[in-house]
Amino acid sequence: MNLNTVCLTGNLTRDPELRTTGSGTSVCSLRIAVNERAKIDGEWRDKPMYFDITIWGNQGEACAKYLEKGSPVAVQGRLQWREWQNDNGDKRQAVDVVAERCQFLNRGDGSSSGGSSQSRPEVPADTRDLPPSGGTPPPTGGADDDIPFARPVIRDRSARRRDLFGGDRWVA
Repeated sequence: MNLNTVCLTGNLTRDPELRTTGSGTSVCSLRIAVNERAKIDGEWRDKPMYFDITIWGNQGEACAKYLEKGSPVAVQGRLQWREWQNDNGDKRQAVDVVAERCQFLNRGDGSSSGGSSQSRPEVPADTRDLPPSGGTPPPTGGADDDIPFARPVIRDRSARRRDLFGGDRWVA
């Protein structure tokens, strides 16, 4: 049995490049740096390794829209070997990663990776269910209100269906 699976986590070394094939399929090219810890001259250091990533279709479009240089990503895919001849007629080869999944990760400073460096506008919190400052909380509707994970009582069996994982869900 042969297995060709790659899982990498790293940071983009440049902005994503999105292009479209002649048939209209989107393809995005990324390059990520993955650090490996190595002992160099008796001292532990990060040694970067660079990987070219190809992402097809809607995932590629999302990467081009929301990622930028420095964005952390996790990529799962497969290795693809290719060879070609350069302008001088020399035979060249490369191994690339064809991504099947690309997960956008949060940056170390707590911000998420995204295509814009502008901060998102603050959205006021919904405070209608909070007690007024210094007052008592508003009255609740019943004994089950303090149990947030309690299952609803289903009176009409026709309104209940099983989901894929065996749980109940409401059908409108």
